[in-house]
Amino acid sequence: MTSTRPYLIRALYEWIEDNGMTPHILVNTDVSGVEVPKQHVHENRIILNINPAAVRDLRLGNDWIEFNARFGGVAQVVQIPVAAVLAIYARENGQGMAFGEERSDDDEPPAPDAPQPDQPPVKPPRGKPTLKIVK
Repeated sequence: MTSTRPYLIRALYEWIEDNGMTPHILVNTDVSGVEVPKQHVHENRIILNINPAAVRDLRLGNDWIEFNARFGGVAQVVQIPVAAVLAIYARENGQGMAFGEERSDDDEPPAPDAPQPDQPPVKPPRGKPTLKIVK
């Protein structure tokens, strides 16, 4: 299935705007394809104001977030893969949503915890599942 992240970003962006607040995104600059002003990156993170008054030609796509903005008076094109967005929130009150690291369909699921050497492995229950009424 496709990621829900771009849909949630667009919905939260609209919600923040509808409430008269300023949408900001937190971006992981370690993700391949991120093009942001490097002088504003701190600990591989950057916070960007994506309010319509601050940016031009904002495109919140399924794969990329793109816009033009001025940083220190210099116009720059900003391109961010949607997977690099760690959060979207309102600057005024911090309300919004944070996202976890996104896995692709090609990634292997995390390995289950290995049993401790002095403990026997846990066996799954046998037989049919049953339901009990608890009062």
